[in-house]
Amino acid sequence: MKGRIALVLVLNMVLLSTGGLTMVSADEQPSWRSVGIDPTLWSDGPVEEDTPMNETYQGNAVFEIEVSYKASHSAARQEGVIVLELFEQWAPITTANMIKNVESGLYDGIFFHRVIDDFVTQSGDPTCKTFGVYPVTLGQCGGGGSGTTIPLEHDANLSHVDGAIGMARGQEEDSADSQWYIAETEAHNLDPENREDGGYATFGIVRDGMMHVRNIAITPTSDDPTGDEDFMNPASSAGRPVYEVEVLRVEMVGVSDPEGTVRFGDQTGEEGGGLLATLEELFPFVFTGAFLFLLIAGIVGLYIARIDEPFLLEEGDSSVSLDAVLIDD
Repeated sequence: MKGRIALVLVLNMVLLSTGGLTMVSADEQPSWRSVGIDPTLWSDGPVEEDTPMNETYQGNAVFEIEVSYKASHSAARQEGVIVLELFEQWAPITTANMIKNVESGLYDGIFFHRVIDDFVTQSGDPTCKTFGVYPVTLGQCGGGGSGTTIPLEHDANLSHVDGAIGMARGQEEDSADSQWYIAETEAHNLDPENREDGGYATFGIVRDGMMHVRNIAITPTSDDPTGDEDFMNPASSAGRPVYEVEVLRVEMVGVSDPEGTVRFGDQTGEEGGGLLATLEELFPFVFTGAFLFLLIAGIVGLYIARIDEPFLLEEGDSSVSLDAVLIDD
């Protein structure tokens, strides 16, 4: 009887231990990380300078901003998509903050609240949403954010080239929150080496859809209501578009994949590498299955072999009977 109790206890321990084995796994990556973006499909980028930002880098996060705007008084409303690459290797804090905000949907439904032709187009304030009829909005529009600030993050590889995306901030260097801007032309006067206040941090660049950035930059604003590039207000500083420049959605869509390793798998390994990779992925399941099979087989074997304690041949034990065969010499 004691053996059967031990058997049940062992079986429970086995089930608990194998359950733990199957539950242990690596941290889950967001699904968009497994989507490879082919950079050869990007055709409408910014003007290039001699900078590392020209190159796209394997595995860098890519996101899209879908916009709706009127480039001029007479133009029809137009929709388009701006594609940007984040330089996670050079600005890990700032890019992580941007990805967090995008994934939470913080930017969906807001509008560009500050546009200066031949300089920057600014958005990213979650309080800048139309309240009734545009341009009526909440009073804090232009000064709002998520409530979480990040430190000013610079890297020698990053600067305000044409199409760069940077973080807006207040007077304090470490006051950037959720607001961002896209440079409609090079804006190196914002780089830290050209300023005495620490400058502003860039962390990505437009890869496709630059035409939409340029069109937004020339939309009529409160500072420049004509929308005429030849008559730009030199004192323009905080122009709000006359016609709402909507941010319909901001979405993480994948990672830059110039090597094709995400889209097609690793093609550089030796022949048979694919099988080895598959076996590595299946190892936890195979190990768990084999472990269960061997343990159950062992337990059944022990049960069949009667693991109960043997009867003792004590004097007066009437429950034991012996058969004996005598063999003559």
